[in-house]
Amino acid sequence: MSTPPLAVVAVPGSRRLRLFTEAVRAAGLPDPVLLPWPELAAGHVRVPPGALVRVDSPGEDPETARLLSGLDQAPDPYRVEGRAAFHAGLRAALDRLAETVAETPGARLLQDPDDLAVMCDKRRCHARLAAAGVPVPPALDGPVGDYAELRARMAERGWARVFVKPVHGSSASGVVALAARPDRVHAVTSAHLVRTPAGVELYNSLRICTYTDEADVAVLVDTLCAEGVHVERWLPKAGLHNRTIDLRVLVVAGRATHVVVRASKSPMTNLHLGNARGDLAALRDRMGEAAWQRAMRTAEAAAACFPRTLHAGVDLLVSPDWRSNAVCEVNAFGDLLPGILHEGRDTYAEQVDAVYSGRFTPAGPPGRTTGGRAAEEAAVGTD
Repeated sequence: MSTPPLAVVAVPGSRRLRLFTEAVRAAGLPDPVLLPWPELAAGHVRVPPGALVRVDSPGEDPETARLLSGLDQAPDPYRVEGRAAFHAGLRAALDRLAETVAETPGARLLQDPDDLAVMCDKRRCHARLAAAGVPVPPALDGPVGDYAELRARMAERGWARVFVKPVHGSSASGVVALAARPDRVHAVTSAHLVRTPAGVELYNSLRICTYTDEADVAVLVDTLCAEGVHVERWLPKAGLHNRTIDLRVLVVAGRATHVVVRASKSPMTNLHLGNARGDLAALRDRMGEAAWQRAMRTAEAAAACFPRTLHAGVDLLVSPDWRSNAVCEVNAFGDLLPGILHEGRDTYAEQVDAVYSGRFTPAGPPGRTTGGRAAEEAAVGTD
């Protein structure tokens, strides 16, 4: 039996595409067929018969962002606002891809389109994990209209600290770590608040911003709420070498493989914000093997909520006593972890091996999950 070819929806010339192509070549396979994200965003792509189709991140490409967002000009890549329109375009593009694959003889997807859409929606993802019994931080149900409502609902729950996350954000865009008491507030965020004659604008910053004036915090939260937020209780994180840490765990074909320790002196641990990769060996030694295995099982349980999808990047919080953990996010495109190896394979080689060794069997024609989507959205509420 011939080896089925690979095709990948990707941004032409991107680092992700290059690394995946290198992994495919190293496995002795033909280069994957490129299905350009701009073409899919604009309409349709042509899928080769019999192909196994992998979807990579549409990020960092202005033309793809413009098309998915339905704009005449490319959006400002530094603006926080606009993710709701981008997500709607992403969902529509993934649905078109699913239809094309279903109509192409022998073609199959390596990720389920609805799985990808749910991972890119923090409310729906949290709801799916919670329903499956995966430990997650407690969260407010449904939409939050503005800062005043947020404070009232925090008071009702007895919460003094929360994370406010744009529903469709990524890479910590617009995330606010809010500590609020009757007499003071303290908001740490990746968003830079700019007041203009036309109104308020939020810009992503590589330097963490801190706001303590309640009027500024209220404007910040109100602006985020206008596009939809997901609010979780701020759980304490474990510390190592005088930094708080969490884990990015890549789960491939149901197995936790590549792990990065993200170490930070701020509430945000994303590496692009100037944080550091922590010492994985030291962390495992500090945790002990039993606690480490529990953490890996939690990551695998989170990925198991998306069984038709080859891989998922799970962001895992570990408690200060190292005994418990919780999943704060599942990332559809969380596999860009350069230099991290598992059994000699990088993240992309791991995926190729999982597919061609039989550890992951692509599903047949993608399921039409409109009913499930409607029920899930009804459970979490809409803006």
